Amino acid sequence: MDVIEVLTESDRPRKYWSVLKTRLKAEGSELATNCSQLKLPAADGKKYLTDVADVEQLFRLIQSIPSPKAEPFKMWLDSNSEL
Repeated sequence: MDVIEVLTESDRPRKYWSVLKTRLKAEGSELATNCSQLKLPAADGKKYLTDVADVEQLFRLIQSIPSPKAEPFKMWLDSNSEL
């Protein structure tokens, strides 16, 4: 959600991700299929299953979203991926 929200500036990043996952699956992309889910704490203090991605998956996700912020985000991710 965080990456999608930053790149799209969408008011509804969860909806954007849902639609994008459906489109990627229809295209045969393994990106949406290979995203794991972890129980992470939310603002309400409860833990919910949340989609997570590794660096390689994030690069693929960024390439799937048309955004002027994509290139700077990829450069930032690349420079911080060795941490």
